[in-house]
Parts: sequence; C-alpha cells; structure tokens
Amino acid sequence: MALSRTGSLSLVILVGALTSSCATAYKQSIGANREQSKSRVFTADMNIVWQAVLDSLKSTRLDVSNREAGIVQTKWTDNTAERNFSDAEGGTLPYVKAQFRFRVSLLRGMLGGTPAIKVSVQREQLVQRDALDELRHQESDLIEEKTLIYRIGRIVKVKTELARLEEERTQQELNQSEFLQDGGNTAGSLDQGPPLEEGPVGDAPPVADDLPPPLEGEDGFTPNVEEP
Repeated sequence: MALSRTGSLSLVILVGALTSSCATAYKQSIGANREQSKSRVFTADMNIVWQAVLDSLKSTRLDVSNREAGIVQTKWTDNTAERNFSDAEGGTLPYVKAQFRFRVSLLRGMLGGTPAIKVSVQREQLVQRDALDELRHQESDLIEEKTLIYRIGRIVKVKTELARLEEERTQQELNQSEFLQDGGNTAGSLDQGPPLEEGPVGDAPPVADDLPPPLEGEDGFTPNVEEP
C-alpha cells in the first residue's frame, strides 16, 4: 500500500532525526565534543610558548605538530590499567579498553595592549566496558588539563627568564666590544664607576620559584583577526 503524502513526510522527519542523533553520538564517542578544555594566557614570545608546549609533552608521541596552525595533538595512549585502578572503588565494571590523547591549541592575540598567546588544553578520554560495545567519550574532570597547563606555565617562566639573561649578556658583550673598538681597554673599563658590592657567600641566582610569573588571565584577551 502506498504511503500518503503526510505519512511520507513524517517518515523523512523521523529518519532525519535518527540520523542526526546517531551522528551526535558518534562524534561524542570519538571525542569530537571539544567543549571541555582548560586555557591560560601568556604574554610571552610565541617561540617560547610553542617550545614549552612541546617540552611538556616530550614523554608522549605526537600525532600532529603544526606551528603555523598552532595545534599539537598526541597519539592515542592506552590507559586501561590506570582507569581500572582509579575506578576500582566505584563498584563499576572494569574497562575492557581505555585510551586518551591531548590536544593543545595556541592562539595569538592581545592582552592589555601586549601581544599574548592563549593556550588551550583538552584531554580526550575514550572507554569501553564490554567487548561488544564501542569506545565512548568520557567527560573529563579537567585535572589532567590543569596539570598540563601548570607544567607549560612553569616552562614558559623559566625559558622567559633564561632568554632575558641571555639578552642582557649579549648586550654587555656588545657594549664591551664597542668600547674596545673606540680605543679603550679592558683595564680601563674596570675603572668605570664604583666597585660592585659583593653579596654574602653562598648567594645564588634566583630559582624558578623566585621568578615573576608571566602575565596571565583571559579577561581582556582579544585574538588576532587573522587567526582562524
């Protein structure tokens, strides 16, 4: 029996709804839902921030590393044993398989009139509880994202200070070279100004904990127009 026009329309709507629902479930199962992430803004050089991201993930194999696009993504890493151990007291069935990967994005912009880089970290976790089931996306508690952001921030802080010290050393060498070319000598240069006061024995350069942190925060951050 042929379907009426109204019945055909209802069938099309029903099929479309089911298809959309299945597509959404599939995207979530493979980690396509990218709403969960942790971010931080650094007023540091792009080269420093990019290298800090790579250094923070050096123990993990990379799948994507595109500096121009500002994207770093690791390969899927199996963590079945870790997930079963952490959920052992929850009374749930053990996982047949569990795997995760990190995705880090860097976005150029401005913060308070200063060039800045916004770093966003997302950790995608897939789990499978039954051999007949498929891998499904599991929402993150953002602990791992916060940990990685903190690690990146520490590396940025140290690299920024090292770059500053290197720049000062280079400038001092340049000034000394120009002085000698003007007819001065090393002995004469030592007579310029009062002698430096020596600090107490055992003084050491400031460690990372003593360094001022780079300016951070998301309030007022404006991404560059040319960025996608």
